[in-house]
Amino acid sequence: MREPEWRQRGSAPDYRFSLANERTFLAWIRTSLAILAGAVAIDQLTPDIAPAPVRIGLCVMLAIVGAVLAGQAYARWSAQEQAMRQERELPHSWLLIGMTITVASAAAVFSVLILLAG
Repeated sequence: MREPEWRQRGSAPDYRFSLANERTFLAWIRTSLAILAGAVAIDQLTPDIAPAPVRIGLCVMLAIVGAVLAGQAYARWSAQEQAMRQERELPHSWLLIGMTITVASAAAVFSVLILLAG
């Protein structure tokens, strides 16, 4: 498989920074998998937590968030790597605040559903 064109520009960053960037990528992938697993677990293990359309809707939204996060993990890794190769400032990602709001909102909704079901 051919290397992306951007890897041929600039200079290779210190390998420690590249490895740290890769560990961050893997953490994003693990978070994506955890969100997806949570969506599946809620759907399969708590069928009475809410009416089926509400439960399924929430689970689908979480699964979509997990999928978007997995896709953005590579885009973020690539942008960070390119910035390091070009000796530019690392780019800021609005995805961080978006993920925080999404996960916090899902936690709040599921907390209310758990209280109402109990």
